[in-house]
Amino acid sequence: MTGRVGRAEPVTTLVGRPPSVAAEADASETDASRGARLRFLPRVNPVTRLAAAILVTTPLLFTIDWLSAAIALVLQLALFLLAGVRPSTMLRRCWPILVAAPLAGLSMLLYGRPAGTEHWSFWLARITDGSIELAIAVTLRVLAIGLPAVLLFLDVDPTELADGLAQVWRLPSRFVLGALAGARLIGLFLDDWRAMGMSRRARGIGDHGALQRFATMAFALLVLAIRRGSKLATAMEARGFGARAARSWARPSSIGGADAVLLFIALAVAACAIGGAILAGTFHPVWS
Repeated sequence: MTGRVGRAEPVTTLVGRPPSVAAEADASETDASRGARLRFLPRVNPVTRLAAAILVTTPLLFTIDWLSAAIALVLQLALFLLAGVRPSTMLRRCWPILVAAPLAGLSMLLYGRPAGTEHWSFWLARITDGSIELAIAVTLRVLAIGLPAVLLFLDVDPTELADGLAQVWRLPSRFVLGALAGARLIGLFLDDWRAMGMSRRARGIGDHGALQRFATMAFALLVLAIRRGSKLATAMEARGFGARAARSWARPSSIGGADAVLLFIALAVAACAIGGAILAGTFHPVWS
């Protein structure tokens, strides 16, 4: 027995490395692959990403021409590809936007402001030159506004974002910590939904009426979420998270040169989009 223990003591992996070394190597490989996927964004503070998304998308809200949105969209795609975001990742993360953009364009195509030659009409729906141009502009604008909002937060940790909001933007700590706690609980909804579905099926009450099953499970999930949120709020208040005094933070959050570069790029993209539309004569503000 002693011999067996002696032989089994230096446990190694299949390639002959101790577990600690193997874990460190796997972690370094994961970090390396992550760095290859995002070569610039990991060095940027999450609140700077939020500010960059606001700087890029806000000017696009004040115009409805197609050229400014097209310029912004092309520049955004090029920058995200340079940053290492793969096209497959874009499709996987942005598919709701890719579905919503054509739907928004279709509504503008049928019910947008008529102008120019009329090509087709039926009751309230009319397709004209003006509605076609408006549909293209709205479709491109939804994509140009939605893509940076999703891809800039591709690998953001909610805790790091909360640290930046409280330490860099000086938002109230009670609001930040409450929002962080709520964001952490969102991930439990899917597990709760799956557990309730399996428990109802095990008791024989989950296979009748899809609509009725969805309604009852949604109500049960709402009750569970309210109870869990109340308990979490009480626990956080008891541990001093609701104190109004200045608090300390375990991880300092700061900004540097990479943050300034990202903000400059965001301003440049917005300026190129609006400036290109003005020079081409297609700039059309929403108030005119």
